[in-house]
Amino acid sequence: MSIVDGKKIKLFALSSNKSLAEEISKAAHIEISPADVVRFSDGEISINIEDSVRGHDVFIIQSTSAPANEHLMELLITVDALKRASAKTITVLMPYYGYSRQDRKSKSRQPITAKLIADMLQVAGVDRVICIDLHAAQIQGFFNIPIDNFPASPLLADYFLYTKKLENVVVVSPDHGGVTRARIFARILDAPLAIIDKRRPEPNRAEVQNIIGDVAGKVAIMVDDIIDTAGTLVAGAQALIDAGATKVYAAATHAVFSGPAVERINDSVISEVIVTDTIALPEDRKSSKITQLSIGPLLGQSILHIVKDEPISQIFDKITHNEKTPV
Repeated sequence: MSIVDGKKIKLFALSSNKSLAEEISKAAHIEISPADVVRFSDGEISINIEDSVRGHDVFIIQSTSAPANEHLMELLITVDALKRASAKTITVLMPYYGYSRQDRKSKSRQPITAKLIADMLQVAGVDRVICIDLHAAQIQGFFNIPIDNFPASPLLADYFLYTKKLENVVVVSPDHGGVTRARIFARILDAPLAIIDKRRPEPNRAEVQNIIGDVAGKVAIMVDDIIDTAGTLVAGAQALIDAGATKVYAAATHAVFSGPAVERINDSVISEVIVTDTIALPEDRKSSKITQLSIGPLLGQSILHIVKDEPISQIFDKITHNEKTPV
């Protein structure tokens, strides 16, 4: 048990991202408490919490990345176990919110699964949720409990500002929906903005129609929240080179990297892809072209600020914090 600001704190790490959990634990100076995840032969999951959590403020680290359904059930079952064990509060650190791309009905008889996930978390007994770069900001409105949606842009931008030190840069949004995200990134780098105009004939496939903005003779940085199969990313990068860009980098928060994503990146014109560790990367999805930055220290500090009832937004806005009001 850890005591922070006179409060009893427990930190639990489920199976989705153990390495990130260790980074969070180290930054918060809170030891990870033991919890046994048991899987029966029929696939059912059970959780055994070894220590008492009565009267504790509990934090659970779990991204609902692939396998999304298994990680989600693991989380819900753990929350139920903690609630029944009289935990005082339960906060879920969900760096990657699975099903976030199903945030609205695009056809008549489709579900809004992001809302369903929100309902399930609340019914299970979660008191607060912390996410990084939700695919759609309006998902926050699906919750009737506090939910913090923090950007990874400052962390990613730091890498380009202080490690790469690039000149003559243009920040590129891979579609119209990501313009707001790319504009923030461009402001941090003090760079112009360009937009790739594309159409999606089917899921996970995109066709570039046009590039809005001047990229000729510039180093292009494509900014997105998720890289899934990397088809859109690779097509956009090639279009930028064809339009006269001298180099193309990519920055994204969530490295889903499903299917042929890594192979596509390796074979593409992209010089480097920078992602965070909201999703754990297995060895077969690592590459010399892929750089992963840890969001753990920022999430660890956010735990301490929550416990101490201090504002936490400035932790993530360390470059642009003077332009924003703490929440």
